[in-house]
Amino acid sequence: MAQRPTDAAARRELEDLRAAINYHRKEGLCTDVVEIVLPDEHAPRERWLTRSEAAKLLLCAWRYREIQKGVATDRRSRRHVARFILVGLYTGTRASAICGAALQPTEGRGWIDLERGVFYRRPMGRRETKKRQPAIPLPAALLSHLRRWKRNGQRFVIEWNAQPVRAIEKAFAGAVADAKLGPDVTPHVLRHTAITWAAQEGVPEHEICGYYGITRQIFEEVYAHHHPDHLSKARDALGKRKRHNQVVARHKMKATESEQRASNVAKIR
Repeated sequence: MAQRPTDAAARRELEDLRAAINYHRKEGLCTDVVEIVLPDEHAPRERWLTRSEAAKLLLCAWRYREIQKGVATDRRSRRHVARFILVGLYTGTRASAICGAALQPTEGRGWIDLERGVFYRRPMGRRETKKRQPAIPLPAALLSHLRRWKRNGQRFVIEWNAQPVRAIEKAFAGAVADAKLGPDVTPHVLRHTAITWAAQEGVPEHEICGYYGITRQIFEEVYAHHHPDHLSKARDALGKRKRHNQVVARHKMKATESEQRASNVAKIR
């Protein structure tokens, strides 16, 4: 039985259809205006991992032992998931780009320059799309892992049986279940987590947008409230007003006390 497409998938297909119709009309191939009604967009994703949750997920994937006939074997069949988690948390790269990346220049794939430490996320020969995939410098810790994987014979960032992994969702869901994190933790949550952590660390907005390939609008809608500088001017202004009111109140109190002392002196005389 065919799986029912999600609302998000249906919306993307309708957006593609609308773009095709508009292009067709722009080229003068038709004159009729066809209106495409899109489903409402979902609210921005809020789920992100705490550092303890991320560590637990990574450990469950790395230590997993395959079960055969009810017995745990020595076959560690989810270590490719652990590598995927590591790259996702360090770079905030989309799952498809991580799974599609090679450790050397490869036509049709993104790749990592292990000498210079640069991740070219957009596949070679492919044009830029709305899902921007800028080349980024890699953290030293992740680069050390990648270089070791290459020395151990890997040709791609994520491999299973010496072949590039096409999809990670099923194995990732198994690691999530073992870590008891709930079905709302999907591969995309790693990207959301990386950006959230960067915002919490106070990384400037323009650097976050540039590194993770998101627009300023997305940052403001989804991540800005995590940043320590979010609405800081409004916060500081309220603080200054409160301090001003306290100073005024103390001044009035002193003035009142002075008046009372003057009045008492007059009565004694």
